[in-house]
Amino acid sequence: MRGATHAKWAALATAVALAATACGGGDSGGGGGGADGIVSSSWGDPQNPLEPANTNEVQGGKVLSMIFRGLKQYDPKTGAAKDMLAEKIETTDSQNFTITVKSGWTFSNGEKVTAKSFVDAWNYGASLKNNQKNAFFFGQIEGYDKVHPDKGEPTAETMSGLKVTGPQTFTVKLTQKFSTWPVTLGYAAFSPLPQVFYSDHAGWLSKPVGNGPYTIDSYSKGSQMSLRKWDAYPGPDKAQNGGIDLKVYTDNNTAYTDLTAGNLDLVDDVPASQLKNVQADLGGRYLNVPAGIIQTLSFPFYDPAWNKPGQEKLRQGLSMAINRQQITETIFQKTRTPAVDWTSPVLGKEGGFKDVCGDFCKYDAAQAKKLVAEGGGIPGGTMTISYNADTGSHKEWVDAVCNSINNALGNNKACVGNPIGTFADFRSQASTQKLKGPFRAGWQMDYPLIQNFLQPLYYTDASSNDGKYSNPEFDKLVNQANAESDIGKAVGLFQQAEGVLRDDMGAIPLWYQNGSAGYSDRVTNVTLNPFSVPVYDQIKLK
Repeated sequence: MRGATHAKWAALATAVALAATACGGGDSGGGGGGADGIVSSSWGDPQNPLEPANTNEVQGGKVLSMIFRGLKQYDPKTGAAKDMLAEKIETTDSQNFTITVKSGWTFSNGEKVTAKSFVDAWNYGASLKNNQKNAFFFGQIEGYDKVHPDKGEPTAETMSGLKVTGPQTFTVKLTQKFSTWPVTLGYAAFSPLPQVFYSDHAGWLSKPVGNGPYTIDSYSKGSQMSLRKWDAYPGPDKAQNGGIDLKVYTDNNTAYTDLTAGNLDLVDDVPASQLKNVQADLGGRYLNVPAGIIQTLSFPFYDPAWNKPGQEKLRQGLSMAINRQQITETIFQKTRTPAVDWTSPVLGKEGGFKDVCGDFCKYDAAQAKKLVAEGGGIPGGTMTISYNADTGSHKEWVDAVCNSINNALGNNKACVGNPIGTFADFRSQASTQKLKGPFRAGWQMDYPLIQNFLQPLYYTDASSNDGKYSNPEFDKLVNQANAESDIGKAVGLFQQAEGVLRDDMGAIPLWYQNGSAGYSDRVTNVTLNPFSVPVYDQIKLK
């Protein structure tokens, strides 16, 4: 990532036509209509409390996107990083940045948003003692190693690279040149925080206070989170409805049934089992659009049984044993595209999308069987693929992947699915290295850069590197790409890093995912952004 040329990077996200039409009339359980009406939408409980620097999964991210606004905001159609609270971000060397925060913004409790609101929040997020999952995103700022050392206790309270220079201005010094760094600042981890976050942390966690278009009215874990329009919101993207009720479902088929029965307004993950029926059920009230999402299989490199010399052949063989074309056509009705790299087509060729995987991502049963044998075989003779059973239609595709592997290897016990009840429980086990055997690892981009598909997932000890993959050559190439000011050269270096990942088969790329959603005839102006998240604030009720 890099600053003076960050607009070029942002333009690499493919513009997605997301406008949709609604038809008919009817009734739903979401409340009244018009500008004060409440939209009801399916949801799943987040893994962690909604601290911006501690949320790195989709369900919590949906809420943060409604209650916070940062220095940058990603355009809901193109993904381009546009100024939101940033009046300007200036640099002459792509390493030292001066940031001016717009005046006139407040949190929903009336407190002004200032430069200190950002600096304090970033220092909190980076500190080892606060144990924030997204601390890694602050790792490019000078002094991060002192507040978040690899070993031992912190030797500083704040990062030396952050300095408040005025009520609305602060400076940032990075450890190396990083010209598209400003593009990352729309990610929720970089959100500002009010002083009540620190003075009454427990109270804030029970009812977070932000500066976005909505406020949290109530939350009952396992049941519902209710968000309501903040009338005094100062931003240009004011909510076009009275609020959003996020209803927790442990089975997205149940959510879909509620949608078609008129008891729910929005389902933002149409279950695979309903894809054959969705056009007949919903007609024009169905969205299927490209998104920056990839599904992969991660490996437990933290388990010695899965981290032996020569096992790259085992992993390559398993990849070649998966018939991606057949699975995406029969189970997902072409709402998925077989993967050929570890990024996403929404980046475009200029942004780094390229067939890097080659033959290792092509189905070849004979070669798969040969490579698996040369790689020492599956540890213990049988491997499990772990997944959360509550959302995402994962059972269907995991069973299909296992069947494909079993058929290719001529062993009906080589692979079995391992369902884990809830998304929160699954993520907890994955992020604490408790899973045995491979596990599903979907990735939804945080910002439209090739770096975001690689560094957070595969860099040594990165924030979302749940499998603990590590390769010094991969890390070296990523560091070189981050420091490169020429966009074309940077992309090339990231692709070289992908080549290292491919040769190790550090994770198996499966398919790219379209965003899918269905909605009721009570609502209109329903769209999905390039991150596959509904643009909740623009939904209108009839």
